Amino acid sequence: MERRLAAILAADVVGYSRLMGTNEVGTLIALKTHRAELIDNEIAAHQGRIFKLMGDGMLVEFSSVLNALTCAALIQRRMRERNADVPDDRRIEYRIGINLGDVIIEDDDDVFGNGVNIAARVETFARPGGIAISSVVRDNVGDIDEMGFEDAGLQKFKNIRDPVHVYHVDLDPLPEGTCAIASAASVDKPSIAVMPFINMSGDSDQDYFSDGMTEDLITDLSKIARLFVVGRNISFAYKGQATPPQTVARELGVRYLVEGSIRKVGTRVRINCQLVDGVTAGHVWADRYDRELTDIFAIQDEITKTIISQLKIRLLPEEQRAIEAEPTQNMEAYTYYLRGRQFFRVSTKQFLMLARRMFAKAVELDDGYALAYTGIANCDSMLHSWHSVELPVDAILASAEKALALAPDLAEAHAARGSALSRCGREVEAETAFKTAMALNPNSHETNCLYAKFSLAPGHLDRAAQLFIRALELQPDDYFAPLMLQNVFEMLGRRDEGIRYARLGLRRAEEALQQHPECSLPAQLGAAALASLGERERAREWLARALAIDPGDNEVSYNAACTYALLGDVENAIDMLEGLLPRVGVYIRKWFQIDSDLDPIRSHPRYAGLLQLVA
Repeated sequence: MERRLAAILAADVVGYSRLMGTNEVGTLIALKTHRAELIDNEIAAHQGRIFKLMGDGMLVEFSSVLNALTCAALIQRRMRERNADVPDDRRIEYRIGINLGDVIIEDDDDVFGNGVNIAARVETFARPGGIAISSVVRDNVGDIDEMGFEDAGLQKFKNIRDPVHVYHVDLDPLPEGTCAIASAASVDKPSIAVMPFINMSGDSDQDYFSDGMTEDLITDLSKIARLFVVGRNISFAYKGQATPPQTVARELGVRYLVEGSIRKVGTRVRINCQLVDGVTAGHVWADRYDRELTDIFAIQDEITKTIISQLKIRLLPEEQRAIEAEPTQNMEAYTYYLRGRQFFRVSTKQFLMLARRMFAKAVELDDGYALAYTGIANCDSMLHSWHSVELPVDAILASAEKALALAPDLAEAHAARGSALSRCGREVEAETAFKTAMALNPNSHETNCLYAKFSLAPGHLDRAAQLFIRALELQPDDYFAPLMLQNVFEMLGRRDEGIRYARLGLRRAEEALQQHPECSLPAQLGAAALASLGERERAREWLARALAIDPGDNEVSYNAACTYALLGDVENAIDMLEGLLPRVGVYIRKWFQIDSDLDPIRSHPRYAGLLQLVA
């Protein structure tokens, strides 16, 4: 055992739980890349030694405190450059803390002691992408060119007996003689998570309404360019959990949380809402609204504007108009729409038909409800293309066109139109519609997924991969996108990457089967993935489950053929396709011709007959 004075650098990834929750495969690949190309090299160049690695961070020992600080500054500046063109919710940002103190070196070169503990606590005080240091570090390094120091005062940290004097490192100090009152924090992009509003109505069947309120607030706040908002499914992972605000904020990498509850009784609604500081857990703002149910959109508008005001954000005129636009003034129509949206996410034939009835009822109550027309168009496209429901393509297209006539800037309506156009072979127009939808809202899970599926048939595999990755990040319980990515990466010759996404998709599919045992889609997609991974018995079990839930369903039949092909049961695969292909639409016929899952049957003598069926 040895004692010595050392500079300890502690670093961890901001919002690691959020990043892993959205896309653990992509996050791990990005972290590995940053370490290999930047971080490990700079630590070695500055004579540092990594003595402990965690999933989201590291502890590093330096003999020179100046080397520790210059290394940290260089890493943070280079990470800014790397993140310049990366979407906010995909950026890898580090917090770094540095302390100089006495440490204990064990025989295995592990490092312990108060010097390490203080560095780890100081790191938690650093800003995202920033550096915090103890006063002993500040005293030892003196003045440094291209670096400034902001006194943050004495801070009391958990399990540290005495308060620690902390400084923030300013990596962009103003030129000498320039006056600046605001701290670096004032120019940071505020970050916020809207937590699931609690249903206080005493009826769990009313969850759809409290969930809908939460989703609409997320949607409205996401329209503000100068605000980073955590996506719906990330915050919904905390539903029903009594997690302390500070823990949630740290895990998600945000500064603020919106919390609330809803009690809906008859024609009245009571909403409690509060904005919480994720660092102190103190209330920045809180209010209660006791109104008629018909005032729900006015309440949402008030809450959104109050939050924006509290965060000192100035709205642009177009942002103001987007927030104030009410989707409908008919509360009953809104309620049916929320129900339809809930059913649509399950995505099987049964639930699609149920969702369509909800959207159609919303339109019946309000024939100017653009989102409801979009819902009808999407349901009809999927029912027509996958489930052979007799629906005129012109009627599907008309629903999307109606939505666009009512709301020309509605991204979901342009995506629905693109999907409808692709069903009738008008691919050039469909491509334009999807590009317009992406320009209007690149953060729509629905748009990214629809565009990705459209991109598969003509063989735009790289684009499909990027869009599916974005889709799974936007909806972290989505099993469809990662399971599709296995197939896409197989066709791109990147099998190892595809396997990682297959494992992710299978975990999500298992969770989906537990939540919706009546839904066959995760079982049928998972069966093909398991077969591709060589897990033959599990593949057969999952396929048997899908066939039992939805016997004769076109989508089940197609995925059964894929599973049989991957298992080497060629005759069964071809039998299934011979019965299926004559009754399916253009999309499945095109996908059949490039699907890598069917490669094992392409050399079979009967395969030529299948090609004639899709000619």
